[in-house]
Amino acid sequence: MRRDTSVRLFERAVRVIPGGVNSPARAFRAVGGDPPFIERGRGSRIWDVDGNEYIDYVGSWGPLILGHAPERLVREAREAVGRGSSFGAATRMEVEFAEALADAVPSIEMVRLVTSGTEAVMSAVRLARGFTGRDKIIKMAGGYHGHSDGLLAKAGSTAATFGLPDSAGVPRGYTEGTLTVPYNDLEAVEAVLGQCGAEVACVILEPIAGNMGVVPPREGYLEGLRDLTQKHGCLLVFDEVITGFRVGYSGAQGLYGVTPDLTTLGKIIGGGFPIGAYGGRRDIMEHMAPVGSINQAGTLAGNPVAVSVGLEMLRALREPGVYERLEARAAALAEGLASAAKAAGVPMTINRVGSMMTPFFCAGPVTDWETADQSDRQAFARFFRHMLDTGVYLPPSQMEALFVSTAHTSDDINRTVALAAEALRA
Repeated sequence: MRRDTSVRLFERAVRVIPGGVNSPARAFRAVGGDPPFIERGRGSRIWDVDGNEYIDYVGSWGPLILGHAPERLVREAREAVGRGSSFGAATRMEVEFAEALADAVPSIEMVRLVTSGTEAVMSAVRLARGFTGRDKIIKMAGGYHGHSDGLLAKAGSTAATFGLPDSAGVPRGYTEGTLTVPYNDLEAVEAVLGQCGAEVACVILEPIAGNMGVVPPREGYLEGLRDLTQKHGCLLVFDEVITGFRVGYSGAQGLYGVTPDLTTLGKIIGGGFPIGAYGGRRDIMEHMAPVGSINQAGTLAGNPVAVSVGLEMLRALREPGVYERLEARAAALAEGLASAAKAAGVPMTINRVGSMMTPFFCAGPVTDWETADQSDRQAFARFFRHMLDTGVYLPPSQMEALFVSTAHTSDDINRTVALAAEALRA
């Protein structure tokens, strides 16, 4: 594939944008080479500025569950922009959207809209601290919850990819109250709470880890966290920015039947537009200003375009058969990749929950950050580059999830598996 225009754009970009990208996850340093610049998308496909076509399994890192530019969302966005792009005032649509979220997500009785997943998590943690009067939080090693200062401790996602568990510019005091334990290790959480449970405001985690690659919870793990947090009087916070509406209409908490105290959402709920939300029990949420003393505000919160498109997205996801089709397509892809790896004699462990998955280049099992870190990153990088050069766009990091959309067809899956077989044999 020729990428002359992308190369020239990247040369311009690095002069005015740090690293040439506006989010480190878009950089290709973990896999080698420079990123293609994407010009347009439709359905399961994207095209770069040089005209190269790719089957896309990034999907804007998860939110495009209906694929690129579905007509019903495009139409809704046009109509919403025509009514006004932003008011900084209350609208009818944000009430309907909040009601829809509360109807869908078991833990949400009240919800506050924000503009990103990072903002949702930052606000939820502040709320947990204000509600409990405690300062410490517990998070999981390899868990990524956005780039707010207090949560950049042993983070996953880009930080894990580049081997940077923390960030420069974050004062030590910001993370001293962040206690990190291994994911899927209930005994570690119990030990920490046994030592300082009276100081812990909340335990926060992705119920299905998605930023150390996809790592599902062990049987009884989420239930155990629910019991422990209730025992010690701290809150359980599920970061469902990735899993919310991705693994089921009620998110991971609906899938596993465990209800947290607070939930953060993002990605899918905006249908590709920037939005986030945090919500939970009424008695907790009523501590937020203006009725309570915990402050959080945002001019673009509840943006009418994002909310309008988000409502249409939720309507689409309620239609019969959506999640069944996603499950069938994703299962076929995972099974095909596993068979191709076995035939090629390449160690591979595929972790999948619904339409999100990660092929780890190791024998496995992969159950936490330590075992995910055993994956052969060089093997993944070779695989990634071969797939990219043959027209399949995967996340440019071993420690990320790939996503299947309703727009992916059986032909897309079959072609992807065939190209993967070639890449694994190369």
